[in-house]
Amino acid sequence: MVFVVLLVVVALVAGGCVCVVWADRGGPRWARVVAAVTLSAGELLRGARRRSRRSVGGGSSDSGD
Repeated sequence: MVFVVLLVVVALVAGGCVCVVWADRGGPRWARVVAAVTLSAGELLRGARRRSRRSVGGGSSDSGD
């Protein structure tokens, strides 16, 4: 079951990447919409990753001088 879910996620990511390239080359409107959604999701994930790193690190580097 987990394998099927991972397979679907990989297929969606690959399809999104194909739509980004196709939309960049002037593809149909639906490909541009899928590309915009894919790029937005990537930005959201990147922002969440930065926030989680910042909260884990604590933001202070106390070296104990």
